[in-house]
Amino acid sequence: MAQQRQAWRFGAWAGGIGVALLACAATAWLAGCQRTPPANPHYELGPPYQYGGVWWYPQESYDLDETGLAEVFPDDHPPLTTDGEVFSQGALAAAHATLQLPAIARLTDLETGRSVLVRINDRGTPTPARLVQVTRRIADLLGMARDGVAQVRLHVLSGPSQAAAQLVQGAPALAIAAAPRGAVASASLPPPPGVRQESGNAVAVAAARPEAAGSASDRVPEIVTQGRPQPGRLWVRLDTFQSYQYAAVEQARLAGLSPRIEPVFQGREESFRVMIGPLGSVAAADAAVEQAIRAGVPDARVVVE
Repeated sequence: MAQQRQAWRFGAWAGGIGVALLACAATAWLAGCQRTPPANPHYELGPPYQYGGVWWYPQESYDLDETGLAEVFPDDHPPLTTDGEVFSQGALAAAHATLQLPAIARLTDLETGRSVLVRINDRGTPTPARLVQVTRRIADLLGMARDGVAQVRLHVLSGPSQAAAQLVQGAPALAIAAAPRGAVASASLPPPPGVRQESGNAVAVAAARPEAAGSASDRVPEIVTQGRPQPGRLWVRLDTFQSYQYAAVEQARLAGLSPRIEPVFQGREESFRVMIGPLGSVAAADAAVEQAIRAGVPDARVVVE
């Protein structure tokens, strides 16, 4: 009888060890399945897509220069960005709704005056009322509140953006033409409408640690340039029309938000832009965008002027 009890105890112990080994194996298998997929950096434009109740139409732009609001990425971001790069909150990376990926841009916080170069390698923003979404590292360098939003200016840099695109798979062929000798000139770009221009040169104030992840080809230098703070007022930009009559129709459609019609000139051509504002808070701007979209104006966007 004693021998039978010992045999039973041994069998129970062995069985427990077997179950434990199986559990360990299952855990290891699941961990393997949940590993970060391999990076596959590639050029990405993509077809139109619907998000936030709005249709977005990606298109190449190597001279985009616009203002709006920036927000920080949440921590539950997928392991890879839209163009196949490893996502890291320590990288100088950002998301945009329609730009080609990757692109290189200068992002300026209008409230602190600080600016950094960013690599736009992800698609989308959390709401149509945001221009870009940025990593926590960018937020720290620009002086943004991690749980808030900031007024920003985004200026895509043509040369660096084309170079970045050519370093990844699937990049479109670019026509390269040499400029004639003696015909090369340079000029400073003016700020977007409503943003005051600062005289003098900005001063580099930080050259912090290198980015946490990525190869040398997908990094931008981590240098903060300090300029003069230029916070503006929040507006919601609706549509722009060639005819005042059509602008007046849209104005009447959103009469509850008191939109105004502003003439816009490009050379000698006049068009008419419908604007809501100025608005006293981010919450008010978000609400105006949401109401405009519900009223059938999907291109409503927050701008800073």
